[in-house]
This record gives sequence, C-alpha cells and structure tokens, in this order.
Amino acid sequence: MTLAIVAGIIATLVGLVLVAVYSPLLALKTIEVSGTVRIDPVAVQSALAGQLGTPLALLDHSRITRELSAFPLIRSYVTATVPPDTVRVQIVERQPIGVVQASPTVFQLVDPAGVTVQESEVAPAGVPLINLAGGPTSGPAFRAVADVLISLPVELRGQVTSVSARTKDDVRLVLVGVGQSVVWGSAADSARKAVLLAALIAVTDSGRAGEFDVSAPGNGIFRPS
Repeated sequence: MTLAIVAGIIATLVGLVLVAVYSPLLALKTIEVSGTVRIDPVAVQSALAGQLGTPLALLDHSRITRELSAFPLIRSYVTATVPPDTVRVQIVERQPIGVVQASPTVFQLVDPAGVTVQESEVAPAGVPLINLAGGPTSGPAFRAVADVLISLPVELRGQVTSVSARTKDDVRLVLVGVGQSVVWGSAADSARKAVLLAALIAVTDSGRAGEFDVSAPGNGIFRPS
C-alpha cells in the first residue's frame, strides 16, 4: 500500500510537471514591451513572435538574445515570464551624449559607447556637438570626451554647446552665452574638475568672454580674453 501511495504521488507530480511544460494553456500568447522611446515596440514584438505558441517553460532565451541583438539602440533588457501566457520585455535604450558631424549633411547622435542612436540632416538641439578632428568614435579621444560629459552634472552639461579633442589629453568645452571655453585636459579627475568648474562659473560674469582652465583640479583659473 505504501509503495502504491508513493507511486501515485510520483505519477501525480510527473503529470503536473508535464502539464506545466507542455500544456497549451501555458503557451506564449502575449509579448509585452516597455521602456522604449526611439524603438518601435511593435517591431520588437514582431521579432520575438516566432516563439508564440511555445510553452513558457520551453522558451528559447538564447534565441531571444539573438533576435534583440538586431536592435542597436537596445543597451540592455530584462525578460520575465508571467503565467499563464505572457512574456514581459523591459528595455533600456541607449542614451545620447552628443552629436558628431559625419558629413556636411549627416549628423549622428551618439551614446557614450559611440553607437549611433539617430541620424539627421541637421544637428539635434539640446546636445553638444563633438569635434574629434577627424578621429573615430572608437578612439581614445572620443572615450575621453564621453567620460568628461558623463561626469558633468545635468545642469552643467546643459550649458555645453560643443566639445573637442584631438587626443585623450586635450578635451575642451565651449559654454552657452558668449562662448566661454573650458580647458579640461584628460578625463582623469573629471568629478573634481566638474565641481571646480561649477564653482568658477558661479563667481564669474556669464557675459565676460574668456577661458576657464580646470586641467589641474587643484588650481582652477579664469582667463579673460
């Protein structure tokens, strides 16, 4: 009798597992996409639609990774299965830090990794123009520029109209208004340099042309022109 009871329990458990894995009641019917701004969520749903009808327990997550890799604007994502029939995809998009002029009529909005987020015929407003003196967005000069821009507080970053660098050690910024420039140097100690620059701006007439120099974070200066 004991053996019969144990066998019955095991058979029941096996049956429940088989139902959970193979039952059409737990097959994928709905794909929910959230977190997108520039990416069309319908396009993401269409890319993943090949697994509709597959039981949730048998979804091929490596296939999901391959299908989502076709969207260069996706920085990262998280998936979650929601029984009985739903998969939720939470997407984090790449965020632009500046615009690079690729040609006289092509401006590329790029993220900190140098990935193009958007192309347009005119420079988008609200982000600084990045001048690399012909250098690539995969080079050390761009990485230094990206590190500097990321280090700036949002309010201070909003005052930057352009940033240039020929090497990783000569980053320069231009601010709104009368075009006050900033000698930044390398991306080293950028957090300290950002604090120093904010302090210098606070005590300097915004209508006075000149140059801030924070390349030595322990000794900032403003040179009137």
